Amino acid sequence: MLLEDLTAVVDGICGADPSQFADMEAIKVLRRQMARLDAAATRSTASFDASGEWKESGARSLSGLLAGECNLPITETRRQISNGRALRHMPLVEEAWLDGDISAAHVGVLAGACSEARRETFARDEKILVDDAKCMRFRHFWRALRYWEQLTDPDGVEDEAENERGQRELYFSQSFRGMWLGKMAFDPLSGTIVNNELARLEKQMFDADWAEARARLGDAATAADLRRTPAQRRADALVEMAIRSRTVPADGRRPEPLFSVFVGFETFAGRICELANGVPVTPGTLVPWLPQSWIERVVFDGPSRVIDIGVKRRLFTGATRRAVQLRDRECFHEFCDLPAEDCQVDHIVPYAAGGETTQANGRPACGLHNRGRHRRP
Repeated sequence: MLLEDLTAVVDGICGADPSQFADMEAIKVLRRQMARLDAAATRSTASFDASGEWKESGARSLSGLLAGECNLPITETRRQISNGRALRHMPLVEEAWLDGDISAAHVGVLAGACSEARRETFARDEKILVDDAKCMRFRHFWRALRYWEQLTDPDGVEDEAENERGQRELYFSQSFRGMWLGKMAFDPLSGTIVNNELARLEKQMFDADWAEARARLGDAATAADLRRTPAQRRADALVEMAIRSRTVPADGRRPEPLFSVFVGFETFAGRICELANGVPVTPGTLVPWLPQSWIERVVFDGPSRVIDIGVKRRLFTGATRRAVQLRDRECFHEFCDLPAEDCQVDHIVPYAAGGETTQANGRPACGLHNRGRHRRP
C-alpha cells in the first residue's frame, strides 16, 4: 500500500507542469526527498542482502541481480550494497540520510572512513562528523573527513596513500586504424604535477586560438569560433609536453616542486597538509619529494615575513597576492569553488573608495563574480 501511495505521489509530480517547481526552494525539497528515497532503497537492499533470499534467483551476486532487474550499472549496485552494509555500523549516518539531511555521496565517504580499524573511533565521533556533513559544503566536508582519518589512524592512512601510489598506471596503445587510445590514473601528487603543466600549456594554446579567431572575425568572435575544442587543445598540449621533453638540454634544470606549509594556531591545534588545489595528502606522501623541493614558509599576521607590500599600490602582487591565495584557497563567492590561483585578487573595500592593497582587504574572485560585484551590490 505504501509503495502504491508513493507511486501515485511521484506520478503527480512527474505529470505536473515543471514550472511549478522551477525555484530553488522547490528543487531543494525534491532533492531532499530523493535522498530519503535513496536511503530507504539502500536500507531495503541491505536487508535483502542479509536475508540471502536473492540466492534463489541463481544470480552469482546480489549486485549482478540488481543490475539486471533494475537496469543499472553494476558499479552503482555495488555502491548501494556497500553503503547498506556500512550503515550497520553508522546509526547516526543512517538517521541523517533517512531524514534527507545528507546524500549518498556523504554516506559513501563516511563509509570509507568507518573502516574496521577506525570503527571504534568513528562511533565516538560519529555525531560530530554527521553534523559537519549536514552544514558544510561537500568539498569542505570531504577535506575535513580526510584530516579526521589522518588524526585517528595515522599509520593506516599512510598505508592507504601508499596503495594509491601503487595504483598509478597508464595505458597507451594504437588501434587497428592507427589512432592512439589511452587511459591513465595517478596518485594526488603525481596527478597534480601532470595536470598543472598540461593546464599551463593548454592555456597558452587557448590564448593563441582566441587571438587567431579575433584576427579572423574581429570582436564578433566567440568561443564557438575557436579552431580547436578544449579536448583537442589538451591532446595537443600533451604532444607539446613530449616534444619539449625530447628537446630539453641534457644538463637542463628540472622543475622543483613547491610545498606551502601553513604556520599558525590552527596548524598547531589541528592539522593542515594539503596541495594547493585543496586535496589533503598524508605527511608520508610528501617525504620522497622533500630532497628536491623548495619549502615556502608563510606566517600570517606575524613579524617574520613582510606580506603586506605596497599599501598604496593599485594591484595585488608578490607576497601580498600569494598570502591572499594561500589563506582563502578559492573564490570568495559562496557558490563558487574556483581555485584561488585561477582567480583575480580583488579589494574588499574598493580601491576607488580608499581601500588599501593589503592582505586584510584582499580576497580571491573569479572573473565572473569580480565583474558581477562591480555591476550590482
